[in-house]
Amino acid sequence: MIADPYPSPHDPTAREGRLGVGVVSAGRVGAVLGAALRAAGHQVVGVHAVSEASRTRAEALLDGVPMLEVPEIFRRSELVLLAVPDDVLAEVASGAAEAGCIRAGQLIVHTSGRFGTEVLAPARDRGAIPLAIHPAMTFTGLSMDLQRLSACSFAVTAAAPMLPIAQALVVEMGGDPVVVAESDRGLYHAALAHASNHLNTVAGQSAELLQSIGIEQADRVLAPLMQASLDNALASGAGALTGPVARGDVGTVAHHVRVLAEAEAAGTLPADLRSAYTAMARATAQRAVDRGLISEATAAELLDALAG
Repeated sequence: MIADPYPSPHDPTAREGRLGVGVVSAGRVGAVLGAALRAAGHQVVGVHAVSEASRTRAEALLDGVPMLEVPEIFRRSELVLLAVPDDVLAEVASGAAEAGCIRAGQLIVHTSGRFGTEVLAPARDRGAIPLAIHPAMTFTGLSMDLQRLSACSFAVTAAAPMLPIAQALVVEMGGDPVVVAESDRGLYHAALAHASNHLNTVAGQSAELLQSIGIEQADRVLAPLMQASLDNALASGAGALTGPVARGDVGTVAHHVRVLAEAEAAGTLPADLRSAYTAMARATAQRAVDRGLISEATAAELLDALAG
């Protein structure tokens, strides 16, 4: 358990090596990470929850923790966890600083994947210690997420002297800290969004396609295939490329494009499915060329088929 780098001599939790933690926004991430810090021995002194869903989540995961307004959370906490949406993070940080809520030595931690610590500059300018800790995981906001943290990597960004504090917090929550430079946070977050959000889109589109031909339990068909494909891709990278594009099977790809276009024209499938298929097939064709699986000439034929 880490100790408060600037403990108050009047704070009993600091003397015991615990931090008083305040959670701003009891969304799925904030409530779970707050619960993880409490399980590590820290004291959650307050949580801010606005919506009914957030209040219910806070009551379930942070039972007994008072629901407070943001200024009061800052006043009570040695560590303030800002688990707010990316687009309002800068506003929350600057607003707290302008309102005089931030004090020297206070740890201000945000969970945004997009930002490093520069977004917390107003807090830093008032003597606080800014840390960026982003869990590379999709959250449900349920207690099951606490167990999943043990297999979760966290991107940590902080000034070099403060980096061990961020790493220690992640380890306490059961995660694996991965250092990401301030200038690399954008690419880091794009990688995760591409892998997670677009996987969700692909799975949804594939399920919709199967359901359109009468296969109601599409998840039973897709789950083994997608899990094996994911495992192979992570283990072997581009070496795991397979399927008609990677084999250079132009006729099959042209047939896919044709039947998808016909279904779209008939109104049985949305337009985004065909456009997503062709875009990913083009990217796969280029990767297959780079890997030496198909020739440039075959790739050109595939691109012509995809354009059709």
